[in-house]
Amino acid sequence: MTRSPLRISLGGGGTDLPSYYQDHSGFLVAAAIDKYVYVLMHYRFVPRILLKYSQMEEVDRIEDIKHPLIREALRLVGWKDLRLEIASMADVPAGTGLGSSGSFTTALLKALHVGMKNLVHPGELAEQACRIEIDILNEPIGKQDQYIAAYGGITCFRFLPNGQVEAWPLKISQRTLYDMEDHLLLFFTRSTRKAGAILKEQDVKSKANDANMVANLHFVKQLGRDIKEALEAGDLKRFGELMIAHWEYKKARSSSMSDDQINHWYELAMSNGALGGKLVGAGGGGFLLFLCENQARVRRVMADEGLEEVRFRFDFEGTRVLIQ
Repeated sequence: MTRSPLRISLGGGGTDLPSYYQDHSGFLVAAAIDKYVYVLMHYRFVPRILLKYSQMEEVDRIEDIKHPLIREALRLVGWKDLRLEIASMADVPAGTGLGSSGSFTTALLKALHVGMKNLVHPGELAEQACRIEIDILNEPIGKQDQYIAAYGGITCFRFLPNGQVEAWPLKISQRTLYDMEDHLLLFFTRSTRKAGAILKEQDVKSKANDANMVANLHFVKQLGRDIKEALEAGDLKRFGELMIAHWEYKKARSSSMSDDQINHWYELAMSNGALGGKLVGAGGGGFLLFLCENQARVRRVMADEGLEEVRFRFDFEGTRVLIQ
């Protein structure tokens, strides 16, 4: 049994797509949280593959598997034994902007590598997950989710034009870490969406070298660097201000990024004690993240709107084996 953490993006999100970083390099800061995707792998007596996720499959060949991530993960690692059962569970539904697809893929690959007695570095695990989702399945997504799931922590990533990824921990004090956990609030908007549908517009425009899109992502990359500096200096007020700018530039990338209801909730939180906020993930739904000076008031007004809070702490273990 393995698990991978979900994540929140703190700054620079969107610059991890190949259509951007292959020409300009990307940078972002992301944080793994203590909400997880779990994968359970079990050897069966009969030589048929049994899969249990939101659906159930039982097949005689790897090629017949409908779930694309499972099928391609088995192919990538060279899995041969058909006496296999795989089940998955998650603390938070898919399509909510917390990187569940990348978390699932890294957890699955980790389980398969353990089954094959392979040692795998977090960077290699993340890159294999990216290969499946981006190169093989042609999803118009970035590398953030796979890398933060594999590494965990609050981590800085630099995405180089040659495809290499540099990762290092954000250098923040223990006090700042605790302050972030106390003052960051996460609320579910009650809507889900597929990240690829939102990111495709950005991907197409970046590939076409659209001037407005490229300029937007340049600015967001700089915001990511500024957020890194603010957090390492322990300046949460500055972090809140940068979150507001980040959200405004994020909305400008696509008309599907937000809607009137999300904008209403955002403004409500901002007028009731939030210092900054943004929608987590590709946009269009999922979770709203707020940095709050008055947590009690923001919690109260969001509860009155029917939004459920998901309380969290940061995860510093990344993708790991729970039972072997």
